[in-house]
Amino acid sequence: MPQDNLTILFVVNKVSGRKNTDWVKRIEEHFIGLPYVLQFFKMPLNNAAEGLKASINAFKPQRVVAVGGDGTVTFVAKELIGKDIEMGILPAGSANGMARELGIAVDIKKALNIVMEGEVKEMDVIGLNDTEICLHLSDLGLNAQLVKHFDEGNTRGTLGYALALVKTLYKKQRIKVTIQSKDKDVQRNAIMVIIANASKYGTGATINPLGNLYDGLFEVVIVTKIGIAEIFKMFTGFKRFNPQHIEVLSTKSAILETKHKAHFQIDGEYKGKVNKVYAKMLRGKLKLIVPKN
Repeated sequence: MPQDNLTILFVVNKVSGRKNTDWVKRIEEHFIGLPYVLQFFKMPLNNAAEGLKASINAFKPQRVVAVGGDGTVTFVAKELIGKDIEMGILPAGSANGMARELGIAVDIKKALNIVMEGEVKEMDVIGLNDTEICLHLSDLGLNAQLVKHFDEGNTRGTLGYALALVKTLYKKQRIKVTIQSKDKDVQRNAIMVIIANASKYGTGATINPLGNLYDGLFEVVIVTKIGIAEIFKMFTGFKRFNPQHIEVLSTKSAILETKHKAHFQIDGEYKGKVNKVYAKMLRGKLKLIVPKN
């Protein structure tokens, strides 16, 4: 049932994947005749964080909805961490890994119905280097390098990923990494290392079988070997990695150090090259609206 005069702020990323959709119009049409008070914040190219903070302080919404891909979702979540404001997701990006993880459909009407009628769960968040957060998946190595090449390219969609993948395979490098956690310290020579709150990439490829957004733990997934065929499957919907080539460490905190700087991405956003990442669990810090049951 609709909640009378519920205030909702929609944070719209105009440069997300489906750029030809008039998100404001579609959202307003969906809420015609319903007892909600809507406000829109269209993300600018500069000072977006300051603008969003000001909009939240002025409008005082009960719910904030990220309209975009994984990067937009993380951007909005960063502002809402620890606040008594519920967050929804309207998938609108090239990759919608977090929405897929939660079972939120890319269909606009279905996603908006979840915003109105879904249940609220307190989701875990991973803090990174005391300045960033990760909701979904972050990684060092191969996939981060792919994200970089995709961002630099002019082609989007499956073809864009394919072109970026060819470039990544040509330039791929192994990384020597030391991982320190409460229970175990390891040194590995890896293709990539994933800091995983969730279980799978946006394509549906399961990288972390232990992924659970509400259990107070995250996983460090070490991929030591991956074949070319498996890489292509990974980005076209392949469901499971070869368990013989991955190692999974569950923990509440970890320090990752690489011998040489490695490509790093957080929730689909390339962050440059780093040689140290400190990760810690922030339990139940985000009030997330998810499908019922």
